[in-house]
Amino acid sequence: MSILLFVMLGVFMFMMFRRNKKTQQQQAELQSKFGPGVEVMTSFGLFGRIVDVDDAENKVTLELSPGNTATVHRQAVTKIMEPAAEPAAAAPAAAAVPDDASSLTAPESGSTATGIETPEETLKRLNDEGKKDS
Repeated sequence: MSILLFVMLGVFMFMMFRRNKKTQQQQAELQSKFGPGVEVMTSFGLFGRIVDVDDAENKVTLELSPGNTATVHRQAVTKIMEPAAEPAAAAPAAAAVPDDASSLTAPESGSTATGIETPEETLKRLNDEGKKDS
C-alpha cells in the first residue's frame, strides 16, 4: 500500500514539474517576440503597442493611444495580439442593414420625437413599471 502512495506522489510531482516547465517555455517564447510595434494585451486587460523594452529593469512601455503611454512590468504582458484578417468584401445588400435594431421596432407611445427621455419622463416610466409588477 505504501508503494502505491509513493508512486502516486511521484506521478503528481512529475506532472507538476512538467506543467511548470511548459509554462516557462511559453513565457520565454512570448518574450522573445517582444519588440517595438507589436500589439499586446496585459494580464489586467490593457491593450497597447510596445514602444520600448527595458531588459535591465524588466519594464515595457506601451502606447495605449496616440500620445498616451504606460510602463508595466515585462511579465504583465501575457498575450501578443495577432492582426485580424481582413473581412471579405461585403455584399451590397449588407449595407442596407442598420448597425442597431432601433429602426426595426415601432416607437413606443409617449416617447418624444427624438427618442430622448427627459429625467421626469424616465422617473414617471419607472414608477409606472413598478406599479405594474405589484
